[in-house]
Amino acid sequence: MQFGRTYEEFEVGAVYKHWPGKTVTEYDDHLFCLLTMNHHPLHMDVNYAENTTDFGKNVVVGNYIYSLLLGMSVPDVSGKAIANLEIESLRHVAPTFHGDTIYGETTVLDKTPSKSKNDRGIVYVETKGYKQDGTLVCVFRRKVMVPTETYIKERGGEQPGRPELKTQEK
Repeated sequence: MQFGRTYEEFEVGAVYKHWPGKTVTEYDDHLFCLLTMNHHPLHMDVNYAENTTDFGKNVVVGNYIYSLLLGMSVPDVSGKAIANLEIESLRHVAPTFHGDTIYGETTVLDKTPSKSKNDRGIVYVETKGYKQDGTLVCVFRRKVMVPTETYIKERGGEQPGRPELKTQEK
């Protein structure tokens, strides 16, 4: 299973379709709200949402959708990353509701070698999230510092720090 890419493996224009999608439950939404102390009634209070909002039901908190998409992209984009350097933009385009399934894809917009260290580079990507019906819900752009193949080799290969299984005597 691929877990991220080295600088050399990224190609400008490449599109990575993240799989699988994730169906957002009420529990997911409420847990995220509670963990982040976001107690806005639009997300937590069915009566409020049904009777006082344009949506007529709870809306999933947007930062959960962003976080979900960021996580979905890790195996394709940032699994080998040295650092996420910048979230350049984040747009919530349409609401997500309990029961919607989110899918994501990331496009490589640009890549540049590091100016200070020759064993890494910066990859500029745009991730889009959409619902089961194809409705775009979230778009963000970010810059990720990723290692070169040399960096990986010098630091122990693809799975540095992974212990070896000890053989047991019988």
